[in-house]
Amino acid sequence: MSLRTNIAAIAALLLAFGTVVAATPSGAELRCGWFDNPTPGNASLYDRDGEWTIAIQGGYQAKGDWPPEYPPGQWRATNAGRHGYGCACFNVRVDAEEKNILEIFSSKARPLSACRKDPALKGIERRFL
Repeated sequence: MSLRTNIAAIAALLLAFGTVVAATPSGAELRCGWFDNPTPGNASLYDRDGEWTIAIQGGYQAKGDWPPEYPPGQWRATNAGRHGYGCACFNVRVDAEEKNILEIFSSKARPLSACRKDPALKGIERRFL
């Protein structure tokens, strides 16, 4: 390879890396676990670090859209109006001290089996039943 080819390849990699970094919101982190939405306006995410508040009816509300879209069979309704729980990953910004999710950048449903198999989430699903 020539020097010109190597420089072009390195530039392309740096450009690609820079694009990936720029696309990730500042302070964002990925959190995966049980998403619980038992009633209108109330929602939490339970992960390896405990319960994270997403919304409290008539009070606190994280910025961003929730819940993620669940495929058939991956959402468990426990209350009227399709309120219930499922397994999900959220790309979020959090207040670790208060255990609040401040902003949701994206979310994605996961199979229920993913949360059921995770040792860090053992026993949490029973809380929702």
